[in-house]
Amino acid sequence: MNISRRIGASSLEALPIALGTGNFGWRIPGGRAIEQLDTFVELGGSLLDTADSYSSGRSEQIIGTWMRNRGNRDDVVVATKVGKSDDFPGLSRRSIRSAVDASLERLQTEHIDLLYFHAEDPRVNLEESLAAVAALIDEGKVRALGASNFSPDLLIQARVLASSGLPRFEALALEQSLVRRDVVDASVQMALSGQGISLMPYFVLAHGYIGKYRDLKSAKYAETHLRRALKYQKRSNHQILRDLDAVAMEHGVDISTVALAWSLAQPNVGASTIGVDNLRELEALMYAATIHLTSEQLRKLERASAR
Repeated sequence: MNISRRIGASSLEALPIALGTGNFGWRIPGGRAIEQLDTFVELGGSLLDTADSYSSGRSEQIIGTWMRNRGNRDDVVVATKVGKSDDFPGLSRRSIRSAVDASLERLQTEHIDLLYFHAEDPRVNLEESLAAVAALIDEGKVRALGASNFSPDLLIQARVLASSGLPRFEALALEQSLVRRDVVDASVQMALSGQGISLMPYFVLAHGYIGKYRDLKSAKYAETHLRRALKYQKRSNHQILRDLDAVAMEHGVDISTVALAWSLAQPNVGASTIGVDNLRELEALMYAATIHLTSEQLRKLERASAR
């Protein structure tokens, strides 16, 4: 059974689980990162999510070295982001071109499969940014374009510009989880459906609150991901975890796997991005692509998250 999904209207297809590499070269050293990459592709994954600002470019360097050593560039889909690095901030024509060239060098590749604008840049006209990518596509350096944390209004503006021949957005990265459903609202879904854009959710496990850090009782933990997880410690979310427990028991998997399966079942989702600390977490989550949640299970989870 082919469970790959197409990203927008592009030619890019991948298993609908992307491996997030934001911690590569920071919390996850190179050796462990290579183990994650090897295991991810062994389990059928192909979409790698990185950015030029992750670990000051170290994440891209690790991926590039791994692809060179494995000789598998054509077997993976590389998505990276520009606009937030210290060296080339923003989305001006010059910044985009310089950032892409630097990413290509770190990734040791001739093209980026999916290039994201990492965030909106109100100082630069969107037409200039899209024109910069158009030139990069013509040169074979970029295959498709995505946006991260762009508003529906800006997506509509991009659609108008695309009608004149500029590149269209094929993907939109936004936070979405069972405990954070407000970001992807009706206006976002309308823009996605109307333009055939794939939603690429991230933080689908709410910084580890779903699964890893559900029992934290205080804010004494200093690490960023622990402190972020703590903000979800409220009564309404406890019910979500209980319902996840019940559904997970029915499928014989971890609750994090069910939470990811819920994410994959949401409208317009192309691929959900996961970040893991170890191989056990990765192996458990990769089952989500094959889990079918029943209508009743989806209703149960969504009733709890709507409270």
